[in-house]
Amino acid sequence: MSDIKINIQDPDGTLSTLEGPTDMGLSLMEFLKANEYEILATCGGMALCATCHVEVITGFDKLNEISNDEYAMLDTLPNITDTSRLSCQLKLASNMDNITVKIMGDGLS
Repeated sequence: MSDIKINIQDPDGTLSTLEGPTDMGLSLMEFLKANEYEILATCGGMALCATCHVEVITGFDKLNEISNDEYAMLDTLPNITDTSRLSCQLKLASNMDNITVKIMGDGLS
């Protein structure tokens, strides 16, 4: 099976579930943008701006390890959490099935 379910928590707490393909090399950021979620992604997925910041509500332990560059970018944010990630750095993969994320943005607006 090449599709996974991604749960997105809206700011009001509502949960939506989307099915995403794991065979296209999409990042979570690209997938969310394609589904018309408001993600600026100013730097185009280079881990340089943090405008694609998400908080992983469930499934954080399933994700690939955070890189030093990603952590350094997240560390500049006022609204960082223990489970913050940059969605541009998360490629859709079977290990992400059923994770829940909340779109945080850059925390500066």
